[in-house]
Amino acid sequence: MGWMRDETGLDKCAANHVALTPLSHLRRAAHVFPDQMAVIYGDHRVNYAQYYDRCTRLASALAAMGVAPGDVVATLIPNVPAQAEAHFGVPACGGVLNTINTRLDVGTVAYIFDHGEAKVALVDTQFIDLAEAACAQMEGRPPNIIEVPDTAAGFPATGRHPLYEDLLAGADDNFDWIMPADEWESLALNYTSGTTGRPKGVVYHHRGAYLMTMGTVVSWRMVMHPIYLTIVPLFHCNGWNHTWLMPMLGGTIVCCRDVSARAVYDAIANEGVTHFGGAPIVLNMIVNADNTERRAFEHTVEIFTAGAPPAPATLSKIEALGFNVTQVYGLTETYGHVTECYWRDAWSAVKGGDRAAIKARQGVAMPMMEDITVLDADMAQIAKDGSVQGEIMMRGNSVMKGYYKNPEATVEAFKGGYFHSGDIAMQHPDGYIQIADRAKDIIISGGENISSVEVEGVLMGHPDVNLAAVVAKPDDKWGEVPCAFVELKPGAPEDAAALIAFARETLAGFKTPKRVVFQELPKTSTGKIQKFELRKTAATL
Repeated sequence: MGWMRDETGLDKCAANHVALTPLSHLRRAAHVFPDQMAVIYGDHRVNYAQYYDRCTRLASALAAMGVAPGDVVATLIPNVPAQAEAHFGVPACGGVLNTINTRLDVGTVAYIFDHGEAKVALVDTQFIDLAEAACAQMEGRPPNIIEVPDTAAGFPATGRHPLYEDLLAGADDNFDWIMPADEWESLALNYTSGTTGRPKGVVYHHRGAYLMTMGTVVSWRMVMHPIYLTIVPLFHCNGWNHTWLMPMLGGTIVCCRDVSARAVYDAIANEGVTHFGGAPIVLNMIVNADNTERRAFEHTVEIFTAGAPPAPATLSKIEALGFNVTQVYGLTETYGHVTECYWRDAWSAVKGGDRAAIKARQGVAMPMMEDITVLDADMAQIAKDGSVQGEIMMRGNSVMKGYYKNPEATVEAFKGGYFHSGDIAMQHPDGYIQIADRAKDIIISGGENISSVEVEGVLMGHPDVNLAAVVAKPDDKWGEVPCAFVELKPGAPEDAAALIAFARETLAGFKTPKRVVFQELPKTSTGKIQKFELRKTAATL
């Protein structure tokens, strides 16, 4: 079907078929834009020739350490140059990049090291203690740690591990990059936030990341030489693939280690930042900045926001400051954003709250996706009336290969030929998707996903707790925070501070409940906790 009658001699060959990979973007940029600024971080300023050289040396050094094609290299690094370099240097030696959330607890990092079988870990000095403690808890062989100090930020080398810059200095600058023979080869391993317990390992392929970079350029209306500020952590879906994208346009990455209103305004005013992504909490931070933090700028700054719909009032205020916000939506399993709230010309006259309400929709499929829609339990299209609800489902090239070492979960996620997002939404008559709820009780706090099941499990470990349920409580700063409802054992004291401190011993800070309410939990006749009732209560606290 679709073939010509005579296809003799029309085969794939080296001249007409090359595996798609984002590595190609940097190899090309080193030739086309050698003197163009590539990466900025304080006094660290490198052009594309230097960026390519540093990534090449990293690939060479990792190969010399025994990293073979298919081996995993982990990172525990904030948004600094070494993290950007790892995005090219690790796959350039055939390795699979595993960027780990620096906010995770020791036990979870140990699990990820074990499950991914990381051979090497590049670790910022700020997180050396975390990495060492995780290695001590591992069941398998721990990774070799390479320390990435940041003296200017107050994190000088500990002296306990080989140093990143020494590694690059001693490496071969003529190392021949190992490009994928097949674009389906694994590029990255990213772990979910563990919405049903242990996090799942999501595997990306080279093709999906390459097409993600192409689709983003179209949807973000990008032109040559954008200047991108790394607000989105590079451990979140590889920074939504933006680090892989920038070399294609000769763009500049401005690294931001610690996100603050002052840092954002300074980067825009001093470096001319044109684009960044961020959760709604970042928008609130910009809007609420005081006059000592704000800087004047004359150009429009484009923002992709995701994680939760931003409040209409926030959208209205931020546009007046010189920012244009586009709502996008995606998951770890889809390399980041795969829908966009594309702004139609017909809406140009819409103002105020109505305009913000439209902008808060998750929107329509981006160009690299084949189909994104809302289906019911029987895989049938729901009515596009803005009220009937179903599950967001998607298919396209920027969907993961599957869950690492978890074929059962992979089959379940791809049932019916679509990826099942688990997010509940409605569709408007124009096809635009709008999230209504989250099927798995995920709490999204400051752009971070929190598993209510995980937090409940920790609280249930306290000797005074009989039953615990955790739901999202609306929060002006973080969007949502965990709120715990607890039934105590008879005679136990109502000590909220003690429970929070107990949870903090195990959980990362952002996962720890911010409010504890002591009460009998509402249940169905079969004993199932009625979380919808708890959400109503939490919304009033």
